Amino acid sequence: MSQVKKPPMATRNYRPETRLVHGGTLRSDFGETSEALFLTQGFVYESAEQCEARFKGEESGFLYSRFSNPTVAMFERRMIELEGAEAARSTATGMAAVTTAILAPLKAGDHVVAAKALFGSCRYVVEDLLPRYGIESTLVDGLDLDQWQKAMRPNTKTCFLESPTNPTLDVLDIGAIAGIAHKGGARLVVDNVFATPIWQSPLTLGADVVVYSATKHIDGQGRCLGGVILSSEQFINDHIHTFLRQTGPSMSPFNAWVLLKGLETLAIRVKQQTDTAALVAEALAGHPKISRLIYPGRADHPQAALVKKQMRAGSTLVGFEVKGGKAAAFRTLNALKLSRISNNLGDAKSLVTHPATTTHQRLTPEARAELGIGEGFIRFSAGLEHADDVIADLTDALAQA
Repeated sequence: MSQVKKPPMATRNYRPETRLVHGGTLRSDFGETSEALFLTQGFVYESAEQCEARFKGEESGFLYSRFSNPTVAMFERRMIELEGAEAARSTATGMAAVTTAILAPLKAGDHVVAAKALFGSCRYVVEDLLPRYGIESTLVDGLDLDQWQKAMRPNTKTCFLESPTNPTLDVLDIGAIAGIAHKGGARLVVDNVFATPIWQSPLTLGADVVVYSATKHIDGQGRCLGGVILSSEQFINDHIHTFLRQTGPSMSPFNAWVLLKGLETLAIRVKQQTDTAALVAEALAGHPKISRLIYPGRADHPQAALVKKQMRAGSTLVGFEVKGGKAAAFRTLNALKLSRISNNLGDAKSLVTHPATTTHQRLTPEARAELGIGEGFIRFSAGLEHADDVIADLTDALAQA
């Protein structure tokens, strides 16, 4: 590792905000303040013997940026220290992280149990992709622990869930589901995007693997794609490392550098976005044009007691159903002047999405109805604008519904 002289700074004893600024930082001989961006495909070696030792794993160091890279390694180390994991590997996108975490450890004949309430692409992986390779899957109501228990089989190897869920913000009991998975000899993989590592720590709650779309809050400014898988050293080494090395869904060094910069402000952004989301939920609760409002920080959330138990705060997202179905929802979306229509979330800009025609459009109407995704349902992601401006924009738009 001749390109980098100083080992990463250990920050595990510091609080999360400090880890987000300093965790994992490597410095070259130049002593740079900001993390260095190593835009290189490969690395050179002092001798053929050193090259051989690196490839055999007998000497630590970087080999090829599809396998490892100093900037990418800094991002992974910072996420490890933030999440409290033993190891991590980054990926090109959030869906690459989800697909790898689920698929890499499995083989034909294995079985997966997953919650029905998933992002559309996640549900595709579980419901459509895995069976093509002889891996069976069962979808359950994630809120019903009896369904999790009854779905377990002797060949169940992985359980998978989101909490809060996309887009209806249900909060699943991670600890209880982890207990069911472990009793059946399976691992629990949790997509923690909607909670963010600021408000929820699935590994502490009993999960075995945590995945993120770093594209969302971690970047937070709509610039680049990325994903990350966090777990034990054994899981990463036995299942993820070789899979990523040989199949190649690698994070680019430039994206890793952008995400490092995003992590520096993650806590500040998420806290303000959560405050804004809570104020939006309060302002829209009881609105005559809205038939249903969901926000994990409110006492009327269906899993309010569980939110207090396993989350440190609510969410940066609010879900609400506009009376009048798709036509009314579209009129509301089209009348917005500040919040922008987009399928992304966790951005510095407030964003709104119509899940029935975007993120969950591939599901049947019956499947969407079962999940509570009505034709009038809108997902709102709070940005960094002044809350009063965001609320005024939403209420003015609802007047057009």
